[in-house]
Amino acid sequence: MITVAEASARILECIERMPFETVALANAAGRVLAGGIAAPITSPPWDNSSMDGYAVRSADLIPGIVNGPVRLRVVAAIAAGKFAPRPLCGGEAMRIMTGAPIPEGADTVIRKEDTDEGTDTVSVGNLRDLGRNVRAAGEDFRAGDALLAAGQMLRAPQLGVLASAGVRSVEVVRAPRVAIISSGDELVELDDFTPKLAATKIVSSNSLTLAALVREAGGEPVYLGIARDDPENLRELLEQGRGCDLIVTSAGLSVGDHDHVRGVFEALGGKLGFWRVRMRPGAPLAFGTLGRIPWIGLSGNPVSAIVTFEVFVRPAIRKMLGLSRLFRQTIPVRVEEPITLNASLMHFLRAFVVRADDGSYAANLAGAQSSAVLTSLARANALLILPGDKSTIEAGETHRAMPLGDDLDLSDELRLT
Repeated sequence: MITVAEASARILECIERMPFETVALANAAGRVLAGGIAAPITSPPWDNSSMDGYAVRSADLIPGIVNGPVRLRVVAAIAAGKFAPRPLCGGEAMRIMTGAPIPEGADTVIRKEDTDEGTDTVSVGNLRDLGRNVRAAGEDFRAGDALLAAGQMLRAPQLGVLASAGVRSVEVVRAPRVAIISSGDELVELDDFTPKLAATKIVSSNSLTLAALVREAGGEPVYLGIARDDPENLRELLEQGRGCDLIVTSAGLSVGDHDHVRGVFEALGGKLGFWRVRMRPGAPLAFGTLGRIPWIGLSGNPVSAIVTFEVFVRPAIRKMLGLSRLFRQTIPVRVEEPITLNASLMHFLRAFVVRADDGSYAANLAGAQSSAVLTSLARANALLILPGDKSTIEAGETHRAMPLGDDLDLSDELRLT
């Protein structure tokens, strides 16, 4: 058996970034930019108002600092999307809406609540906005400015920037198509399951969980079905997987009479990189290539499949997307209870981690740690990582944990200080 770090390095060494494709901006959320984008226009294209109020010249207001309120003639009204009919002259004001272009000659917008809101003349009694409330042309970006860099994932703010620049489509890294194959005569598809089958069949939960994990990681799941304990059926599904960018199988990796995955894989010309990793759960992990297509074989146990996906498959998909940060960031946690390990393997235990007011983290086991007990993983928000160099972990020891999702970044209250 090889170590977790060795297995990860060997897998990622064989993973290549996907080719590029062009997609409409409306369909680009979660995609990764293939190249940098420069601004084709200036935004905002003109000086505009950040308030509903009156566009004025600060020179006309300065006497009001000494002599009291200043009264100006209102000569026009400028709605958003409209332009002033002429430049602003001395002693004049123009009513203006938020976002409307500032008239030539004006350098200040007085918010309407600081005036008497007059229509023919307006009295300005508060000068707190002197020289303010004008958004300058190009305040956000100017034509030719670098907006986004290659390798950035497009989230809502990035999409907003591109939309404001008039960018309708973007070149992105193509999402990898990930073939998913479950294995085992004991399995049945969820849609085919009935209470009568409960005594003889189990639902292939890995089919759903792995597809969800692939989609969450940024890939496109291609579910090929359940391979029966028959080499010819497995061969047929693996051949279908050649049309994808990555093949992920679950189960069929052990040494039983009906575990055919490795044998069929090699019979098809696949090159096996390794089999078995020093970890629990998920020790029967295999990796190889079928032609140019990477294959990662996961254990059939539901928890093992999810844990090994998080450790090995998610980083592979992220590398395919052209991302540089591949791994979930682990955090130091204080173990709150004694733990006994039964094997000298690296353990990934289902845990619930909480953050204290001082910023430190504490971890408790989320329930039973059998690789068939999926409910404890559903309760967990992290994987507690224990190196396996000793059999007993004392309460109070510090180890590392891998958060699952964004649960640890969320709170039940809004904290602003």
